[in-house]
Amino acid sequence: MRAAAPYVVAAMALLILLMAEQLSYRRKKGPLPGPPLVVPFFGSIFQLIGDPAAYWDSLAARAKESPMGLSADYFLGRFAVFIRDAELTHRVLANVRPDAFHFIGHPFGKKLFGDHNLIYMFGDDHRDLRRRIAPNFSPLALSTYADVQQRVIVSHLRRWLRDASDGERRKKKPFLLRLPCRDMNLETSQTVFVGPYLAAAAREEFARDYNLFNVGLMAMPVDLPGFAFRRAKRAVARLVRTLGDCARQSKARMRAGGEPECLMDYWMQDTVREVDEAAANGCSPPAHSSDDEIGGYVFDFLFAAQDASTSSLCWAVSALASHPDVLAGVRAEVAALWSPESGEPITAAVMAEMRYTQAVAREVVRYRPPATMVPHVAGEAFRLADGYTVPRGATVFPSLYEASFQGFRDPAAFDPDRFFSDERREDVAFRRNFLPFGAGAHQCVGQRYALNHLVLFMALFVSLVNFQRHVMKGCDDLVYIPTIAPKDDCAVYLEQRCAELPLF
Repeated sequence: MRAAAPYVVAAMALLILLMAEQLSYRRKKGPLPGPPLVVPFFGSIFQLIGDPAAYWDSLAARAKESPMGLSADYFLGRFAVFIRDAELTHRVLANVRPDAFHFIGHPFGKKLFGDHNLIYMFGDDHRDLRRRIAPNFSPLALSTYADVQQRVIVSHLRRWLRDASDGERRKKKPFLLRLPCRDMNLETSQTVFVGPYLAAAAREEFARDYNLFNVGLMAMPVDLPGFAFRRAKRAVARLVRTLGDCARQSKARMRAGGEPECLMDYWMQDTVREVDEAAANGCSPPAHSSDDEIGGYVFDFLFAAQDASTSSLCWAVSALASHPDVLAGVRAEVAALWSPESGEPITAAVMAEMRYTQAVAREVVRYRPPATMVPHVAGEAFRLADGYTVPRGATVFPSLYEASFQGFRDPAAFDPDRFFSDERREDVAFRRNFLPFGAGAHQCVGQRYALNHLVLFMALFVSLVNFQRHVMKGCDDLVYIPTIAPKDDCAVYLEQRCAELPLF
């Protein structure tokens, strides 16, 4: 009996711990719908990783049944609250501060994204950095980027048409658009953000590291050698160093009087002036001006732009293919304002006249917001709704996706007229439910750039390419990679529509 005593004690201690875990979960859950009991420590993590779409749908379904629009769950020792209600989502996004909610971007993002990151900043520090970033998205800067975007888009369209033609001749297979879109967006982001400062060899290494980062985002957060999360973490460190070196080169070029060619240049113009003035006055360099810091912040931009744009482009193609009337409207508007035979890129002034195409872009991101949720952690207990207080340390998931299907007329329909019709003006009537770019202090600073990219892509794609969707059952079901994309990777048949693709 004495020999068995330690095992009995250990078993009883484990049982007490398990009971305490269940009681803690039940206390935090309170009146919210959610599992009555949870798997010790792991909770629902295997469902989340195995089938993210089904997992989030189940949380949304529970929240829809709740009068508060909330549901609860638990994974990897963390209590979680899913927020379906659009107004409660606004309440979280409007209270990002040390004593309320902390934006984390990913449940384990602080380990993954590195030290210098917009995601984890608050208050005056955050406002100062956004002030410095503002010139990167001025009308002049956006016009510069538009020329770059179009050159990259057309070069990739030429490649897609060649590859699709070869594939169809061999096996009549459709062209899977998601990964080519991702490659195109990665090149676009690299060229727009750091332009001449990333050599060809560095771009290849950059693409490999970014792929490691993407894989790690969807993997178990095991920070040990041999695991995808550790590989992703190391890849991020290399990416940030590379981008920091780009900042160093841009500073030197701006000091020498060079004209801005990329986002980094527009940023460094004012930065080098402030750094040099501080040095002349014997002061320390201003905050957020070191190469490593800037490299980390530019990585934030890259993360925000890369997969979100890939998602939007795929959903745009899918929506245009399944709505011939919308496709015809975009083609007619673009043809009236721009011709491939002009040999000139679409200007900012012309793009501003593409009101219907812009409405389609807004409807694409409403109908399928790329980043469906924006995870936050409660720094302190926060009374979110009458009858429920989010406990300290809980992870909350405000759903931008669910908000997009509230308030709008016939929200499950893809209908660009809601943003185009002067009578309907749903963008005004339901603006608080239009949340694909978030809200509050951390609202996406590059949303105009993202919408411009989508408008330019659609304008060029429908003008230069004839396309047909390879329709199969479930092809447009959602998959998380980590943003949402069509389940079939947006399979299409492509053929050239104009005599010659333009050379910009």
